[in-house]
Amino acid sequence: MPLQQSGDSAPSPRRTVLTGARVALPSGVADEGLVAFEGTRITDAADAAGATAPAPGDRVIDLTGHLVVPGFVDIHVHGGGGGSFSSADPEECLTAIGTHRRRGTTTLLASTVTGDLDELARQAAVLAELTEQGDLAGIHFEGPFISPHRCGAHQPGLLRDPDPADVRKLVDAARGTAKMMTLAPELPGGLDSVRLLADAGVIAAIGHTDSSYDATREAIDAGATVATHLFNAMPPLGHRAPGPIAALLEDERITVELINDGTHLHPAVLEMAFRDAGADRVAFITDAMGAAGMNDGMYPLGPMTVEVKDGVARIADGPTAGSIAGSTLTLDRAFKRALTIDGLTVAQAVQALSGNPARLLGVADRTGSIEAGKDADLVVLDAAYDLVGVVRRGEWVVRPAGV
Repeated sequence: MPLQQSGDSAPSPRRTVLTGARVALPSGVADEGLVAFEGTRITDAADAAGATAPAPGDRVIDLTGHLVVPGFVDIHVHGGGGGSFSSADPEECLTAIGTHRRRGTTTLLASTVTGDLDELARQAAVLAELTEQGDLAGIHFEGPFISPHRCGAHQPGLLRDPDPADVRKLVDAARGTAKMMTLAPELPGGLDSVRLLADAGVIAAIGHTDSSYDATREAIDAGATVATHLFNAMPPLGHRAPGPIAALLEDERITVELINDGTHLHPAVLEMAFRDAGADRVAFITDAMGAAGMNDGMYPLGPMTVEVKDGVARIADGPTAGSIAGSTLTLDRAFKRALTIDGLTVAQAVQALSGNPARLLGVADRTGSIEAGKDADLVVLDAAYDLVGVVRRGEWVVRPAGV
């Protein structure tokens, strides 16, 4: 029996027309724009001048005073709502998916945590099924092929060099659903593994690395295209030894992940990344673990225990005790912070949370922007940029008051 995401139901066959709101279109933010969807697809998206009047029988929803943006796309998330993608428990995975979906993430990759290869393969089998039935966009393997010097919240005793045979084992276990793998390219086998991933159509991401500037450039030339949570779990930028950060920021082939939660990055550093990489190369991620959407307390993260205090997750014990362990972030909060604290425009925030990650995953023809013919993946925000509504493939996941 196929697994079911709680709250799923068939979208209404009747056309729904959203009017009166500001709408983030590819051409810019339209005042009093219109978005219409029927079934799972957007049928019309326009500013006031180009909008077609609703037809008799349409369900018209007035969203004056609101902002409608594309559904968010998260390419790096480990769990949420008390559920972890490392559990290999389908129901727990669905809990995590549902938690982020209700916070506006309509497309997400499930990220694993360093573990034994056989256990990671078992997790991949479960996540592959969820991907095949449409609940996930694929799998992101974070570890075990990362540097022991920059392991962060990953268990040091389970780390290993990126032997291409081991890399292939995990890719094969995912049954075509592996979309990204984070590794440290300076380790033995690193460059060959980057080439293997690129040839297999899997994104090679540089992260949890002690790589030098030159070695990072070699990895990019070998096919790496993503910087895993740039600045975190890598050497800081140095004036004589610039390390990986400079190489990743300067190369137009690299999309840089940023965790915009106010804990992982100082606002000035985030501003620098946008200035140096450009808005079209930034992807906001959550790197969220199971405590996202939950209260402070103790939570599992793979084989480790994490304590969340004041919303910040840290490893509770063992050799990496005290290390920040992912985040409790959801992308609706990242969007609001981008506009209210970071000073980004709506268009820049939409690029970072929707357009750029959708392009990176190769799904920009279906989602990531509000255009006719694409999936009806939408987020509705009020005047304070707080989430009040979510539509995923034409279905209301969260309904605005009165709808």
